[in-house]
Amino acid sequence: MKILPYAKYFQCLAIPGSMRALHKDYRTVTPQNFSNYESMKQDFKLEIPEYFNFAKDILDQWTNMEKAGKRPSNPAFWWINGNGGEVRWSFEELGSLSKKFANILTEACGLQRGDRVIVLLPRIPEWWLANIACLRTGTVLIPGTTQMTQKDILYRLQSSKAKCIITNEVLAPAVDAVASKCENLHSKLIVSQSPREGWENLKEMMKHASDNHTCVKTKHNEMMAIFFTSGTSGYPKMTGHTHSSFGLGLSINGRFWLDLTPLDVMWNTSDTGWAKSAWSSVYSPWIQGACVFVHYLPRFEPTSILQTLSKFPITVFCSAPTAYRMLVQNDKARNYKFKSLKHCVTAGEPINPEVTEQWRNRTGLDIYEGYGQTETVLICGNFKGMKIKPGSMGKPSPAFDVKILDVNGNVLPPGKEGDIGIQVQPNRPVGLFTHYIDNPTKTASTLRGNFYITGDRGYMDEDGYFWFVSRADDIILSSGYRIGPFEVESALIEHPAVAESAVVSSPDPIRGEVVKAFIVLNPDYKSHDKEQLKKEIQEHVKRNTAPYKYPRKVEFIQELPKTISGKIKRNELRKKEWETT
Repeated sequence: MKILPYAKYFQCLAIPGSMRALHKDYRTVTPQNFSNYESMKQDFKLEIPEYFNFAKDILDQWTNMEKAGKRPSNPAFWWINGNGGEVRWSFEELGSLSKKFANILTEACGLQRGDRVIVLLPRIPEWWLANIACLRTGTVLIPGTTQMTQKDILYRLQSSKAKCIITNEVLAPAVDAVASKCENLHSKLIVSQSPREGWENLKEMMKHASDNHTCVKTKHNEMMAIFFTSGTSGYPKMTGHTHSSFGLGLSINGRFWLDLTPLDVMWNTSDTGWAKSAWSSVYSPWIQGACVFVHYLPRFEPTSILQTLSKFPITVFCSAPTAYRMLVQNDKARNYKFKSLKHCVTAGEPINPEVTEQWRNRTGLDIYEGYGQTETVLICGNFKGMKIKPGSMGKPSPAFDVKILDVNGNVLPPGKEGDIGIQVQPNRPVGLFTHYIDNPTKTASTLRGNFYITGDRGYMDEDGYFWFVSRADDIILSSGYRIGPFEVESALIEHPAVAESAVVSSPDPIRGEVVKAFIVLNPDYKSHDKEQLKKEIQEHVKRNTAPYKYPRKVEFIQELPKTISGKIKRNELRKKEWETT
């Protein structure tokens, strides 16, 4: 099953009669783009050309298909703000506007191929135009969340040596406060209705910019984007991706995991600062010719999500496990019907089996969990047509040869826990990052023999399904038992009192270390007797997982420490335990 050459690929996608199934029954789990997992894995081959640019070779080709009447009338981009505001663009309109933006980057901002551009914007149309404009000019996109502090912005500007920053009036003051410390920064673009001193106003410039632009000819292995990825310790690392690693590699996500066609409307709720937006809000849907649906949604509101799924013809929905949990807990969820929705996926953290069961009971749809990293495309996933094992990450995607390894890089048999690795020798797979920029030591630490080590631990069962255990540094060793925090947290979240939890090791004179749970209570339980509640929760965990895993220590806290990307800082909690106990 080959993704390229392009002409044949676009012909297959664009002519409705050639699609495997345009289902009348939208609840079906029959794949649209492949027959079954085995043939998908066996037949897949990704051909990589010497030159590749997503804007020219994918987006502009969809424009040509539109003009020739060979693509459905679906918009390419559909944005709403929740207050009646709406934008719909075809691929042709997307092309014209992004070419104007590209001319602004090269002419007004004086940027050259290879220069780095930081983009700090919420879910507004200009964020998508910035992505494409960077592709067209060969400049390197560095997205970031709008939740950043002044300190975060300074670190990213200095580390990346970015020459340009694009943001809105909310973050512009923070940029101005640190700009004098960033010697490489010479261009600032603001997305605002009002002018700001020292900034070029993008909205005004777009009114006068020309859409006559020739896309640069980029080699497939040229740097395309840099993502700052925050671990649970240390400063965020700069993860480099090329025009092929995401621009072509994410075809695996779009074609197989998301199972998209040009008839689909794809809504991914990820923050624009994370690689997951590149995954499911840019490359995966557009390589398949699907419509990217966006809700401005400044903060996660379950009712807004439910209303949007009910009102708009969204066929594929992607959100974090936490979001699904909030949706099934919402009292109003039963009042909504999702008439167009046919496929639901999740990634970013393991999803609790209870949540998937509740979602299925409410909607009739399974949630297909995927596993990947900022450094990769989809590593493992649950695919249509496969039996879903609740709690499993599914099976390896066609992109990678995934194994469970011991400390020496030897492949472990089914049932044995080890490090999750991807084979990178003798041939490095396409959907993998190049390196951590300016950090050769960290890059080298990810390699063990012929494998890239993800930093996650898990095991593979007899049927070839992979199961996540924990981040490698989160494992708890108690009385000879190895305990992964996810199993305990998964049991904890099933108790009605628990809103969130984080499980870490805590020193113990007899057992060496024991499980400690930091718990954020749901509002209804905050007035309950804490000692009684602690005992109830401990007994609950004993009943729902192996008794030796229950938290012998419990501490109720107001909120959990998290990174800017929302990852729980277990290392901070663990350090506090070992320093103060």
